[in-house]
Amino acid sequence: MADSNEDEPSAQLKKIQRAEDGKRALAEYEAEGEAARAKMARLKELRLARDAANGGPPAQVKKSTRTKKPAKPEKRASGSLSDWLKDRENSGRRS
Repeated sequence: MADSNEDEPSAQLKKIQRAEDGKRALAEYEAEGEAARAKMARLKELRLARDAANGGPPAQVKKSTRTKKPAKPEKRASGSLSDWLKDRENSGRRS
């Protein structure tokens, strides 16, 4: 029983230290968030000032004008194997 009484103060001390560490970590987290928001606001002001000096926001970049692939030919109704072989032979394919 003597051991449990001696452990109580150290357990309480650890609990207090964890609570203080938590408060300190939360304060750091909130400070980092505030700094990030301040930085974004400053950069936004600079961007707006730059755009106003240049006559407005830069033109939107158009998406690439790739040529569309031709539509796939419609599938023909399936015929017999002999029809397919004749068609293949007539088209110049040899395997």
